[in-house]
Amino acid sequence: MFSRLLTSALLAGAAAGLFAALLQLVFVQPVLLHAELYEGGELVHFGAESTVSAHPDLPGFDALRDGLSIVFTMLVYAGYAMVLVALMALAQTRGARIDGRIGLIWGLAAFVAVHLAPGFTLAPEVPGVAAADVYARQIWWFATVAAAGIAMWLIGFGHSWVAWGVAVVLLLAPHVIGAPEPDVFTGPVPTEIGALFAARALGVGLAAWVILGGLAGYIWARDDARLA
Repeated sequence: MFSRLLTSALLAGAAAGLFAALLQLVFVQPVLLHAELYEGGELVHFGAESTVSAHPDLPGFDALRDGLSIVFTMLVYAGYAMVLVALMALAQTRGARIDGRIGLIWGLAAFVAVHLAPGFTLAPEVPGVAAADVYARQIWWFATVAAAGIAMWLIGFGHSWVAWGVAVVLLLAPHVIGAPEPDVFTGPVPTEIGALFAARALGVGLAAWVILGGLAGYIWARDDARLA
């Protein structure tokens, strides 16, 4: 069982991670690098015809950075896939059906838990903006993801209004409590760039999680058919 979990997670995670990394390089990284120029006091034109390099004086730096970013993203999504596939296997033992189409729903629910729920109050941030203490934000983020993940499970597999009510409370509680905030909201980066970065980061997350869920469900169902 463990080898099957590992194989399914590695295949689905590597594919989804590669897809996410390519989307990030095309849509997210240019916005991020542009924000870094504002942070460093360098204002340049940003458009389709401009290329922003973090270290133009170091040959091959951009290629190395992009390659490491792709590898790291694939490893991260492989880890995500391990958790997702393990939960799929647990759900299957409780009578749930797992296949590619159902996996898409699992991916969407995971996106809500990992990206949308925390991003509702603590949006993705570009460099140069005011931010609260990083450790306080990390604690809030992990607590929100855990609460949202449990809520998604209760919504999907709960069989009473009590379970669904608990799910609603878990989804709302972190935002009612509130995320850590800086004393003053300030920074050199224009709000338009911050908004574009947050929107694209969430969009890439949605696409990657749907792909991850669909692939994980498909691979798991294929293995079921092969072992039957």
